[in-house]
Formats: sequence, C-alpha cells, structure tokens
Amino acid sequence: MSAPTLPTGGAAVNPESLPHAEPEAPSAYDAVLLVSFGGPEGQDDVLPFLRNVTRGRGIPDERLEEVAHHYRAFGGVSPINDQNRALRAALQAEIDQRGLELPVLWGNRNWDPYLTDALREAHAAGHRRLLAVVTSAYSSYSGCRQYREDLARALEETGLAGEMHIDKVRQYFDHPGFVAPFVDGVQGALERAEQGGVDLASTHVLFVTHSIPTQAALASGPPEAELGPEGAYGAQHRAVAEVVMTAVGRDVPWSLVYQSRSGAPSTPWLEPDVNDAITELAGQGTKAVVIVPLGFVSDHMEVLWDLDEEALTTAREADLWAERVPTPGVDPAFVRGLVDLVTERVEGQDGGVRPALTALGPWYDVCRPGCCAGREVRPAVAGLAP
Repeated sequence: MSAPTLPTGGAAVNPESLPHAEPEAPSAYDAVLLVSFGGPEGQDDVLPFLRNVTRGRGIPDERLEEVAHHYRAFGGVSPINDQNRALRAALQAEIDQRGLELPVLWGNRNWDPYLTDALREAHAAGHRRLLAVVTSAYSSYSGCRQYREDLARALEETGLAGEMHIDKVRQYFDHPGFVAPFVDGVQGALERAEQGGVDLASTHVLFVTHSIPTQAALASGPPEAELGPEGAYGAQHRAVAEVVMTAVGRDVPWSLVYQSRSGAPSTPWLEPDVNDAITELAGQGTKAVVIVPLGFVSDHMEVLWDLDEEALTTAREADLWAERVPTPGVDPAFVRGLVDLVTERVEGQDGGVRPALTALGPWYDVCRPGCCAGREVRPAVAGLAP
C-alpha cells in the first residue's frame, strides 16, 4: 500500500464560528495542581502502569507486553515523572519570584503520585481552591476532557467534591511560551542542516503529534465550531505549525503528520504516519527532514521511542539527514508562559490582552458544553455541562 500524499500548509477553518471566550473573573486560589499522565519507574511497574492506562478495555497482558518493550528498553523507566518533578520545581521558582504565594502540587492520571493522593495532600494542607495546569496543550478528549473527568472522579473518590473546587487554565497551544521553544528548535535544526551541506530546497519539516481516532478529532472543540475535518485538534496543530514556520522565515515545505497509532485496524485514525511520510518524502527526492514533536510538552516515552528510535531509524534507512527538535520541557519561556496562565486566572485578565499567536485563540477558561466529549459523557470539572 502506498503512503498517502502529504498535505502541506494549513487547513481552512472558520475562527468566527467559535463561541466568544469570556474570561473568568479574578479568583483566589490556594494552590496550583500540576496534572500529568504518569509513567512507570522500574521494570516491575511497567505492566501495572499499562493496565491503568488501558483500564476497562479488556486488553490482555500479552498485548500490553507489545507496548511494554518500549519501556523495558529504557530499564522500565519513563522519563515523564522526572520531567514533571523538574517542571514542578521550575514552576514553583517562577511563582515564588512573582510573589504569588501558591504552592505547586502534582498528581498523575495513571501512576504515583495519583490525583487522589494529590487532592488528599492539598486538603490536609488546608487548600480548598486549586488551579490545574495540565501537561497537554491542545483540545481533544484525551488531552483535555479526560483530565477534567479524572479530576471530577478524584474529588468523588476522596469525598472532597463538596469541599474542594478545581479550575483549569485554558488550552495553551498558541501561547507564546509554548510556541517559542519550537521556533528556536526549527531554526537551530535548519541552521545545522545548512552547516552540514544540506540544501534547504530539498528539506521538509514534519510537525508530529499523537494520532487519535478520526471521530475523536471531529468531536474535539465546541460542537458548534467549524474547524474542518480534524476538528479543533487538527486545526490547532496546523495553526501553530504555520506560526512556527512564519517565525522561522525560511521557505521550507512542511506537513502535519502523526505517530503512535493504536487500537483496532478497522478504526480510522488520523494519518499519515510519520514513518510513512518520511518514506514517501525520500521517494520524492527530499534529502533532509526536521522532525518537530509539536503535540508534546516534554520528551516522554512516545517521543523517545516513536520518534528518536523509530522515525529517525526510518530516516537513516532512507539515507536522509534528520534531526528531532526538543520539546518545551523546562525551557524558561515555557515555564514563564505557564505561570502567565496562572496569573490570568488570579487576575481575571481581559481576553483582549491575553497572548495568543493564532486566530483560534485565546482559548476558553471554561470548556464549552459538549466540548471534546467522548462516547459517554461523564462529570468533569472546569466546564459547562454536559
């Protein structure tokens, strides 16, 4: 089967179809809660972690072992927890420097420290109003709605639903603090390609994000928004990629591609896969690729394995010059940007002065009704029902 033809550039969307994003009024918070995916920290953790990730899907352990080898190749340790420890410390330092007097707590969806533990810790310390910062920049069920459902479930499981309130900062896909590290990364990679004798006329920039089912993509964002065949998820990524390439200022073609597809082969997911794209580009005469993990906040396992192992191997086998640029991680611009998002909510900053680099932003403080809903609508914090 031949690889699909790569679309280049952005997709036409109608930002005016988005309902007006009214900023919330200023609010006094007791603490900031860093919320993330979690990951194993040893070989014995790998299968229990993957069982948590796939809970309710009935996936047998032998199937999970097909994914487990990614973690086992790194000693069973995902880098994501250490990255979140570093991010938590960096956020606390920036918050302290600004005099906000907010402690930064941390809880995960799938591994220790779990959200329930983080909420109990917060409650024991006397905190009743938390502002969540999620390590996911884009709109989708798994990247936003599911985290809001996780928080609602954690409140119920701990018996704190009537005592504790949790808000969430807006999706920050086009905040300058998130975008700037990618601009620096692409500029640096293209400069190194030129220094290595690569002709930029034969170079292609591949912006990569996690594939999701096409139906989930269509459901991302407010139901009334007109954001194209990939919903808010695709539209946001394409809009940010355009901003990055405009800032880089080089006439280099680019595409949005996907990675880490899973699930039944009969279920349509967003395409093309990054490896198929690399193979196709090589066949078309491309000599170099710059791989940009645009959908990721940090260099966690799916970046280290799916891109650094698999995609770069595909590029080498196709005799292409290739480089994968860094994720934001704890880049000072990213850390400052996240604390800016906290400050917005503390101050109730007007939407007209909130930074947003695309026509789609600034996104909402409070998610719209039905935004990014899954098959079954569950209770969720920081949103309008359902």
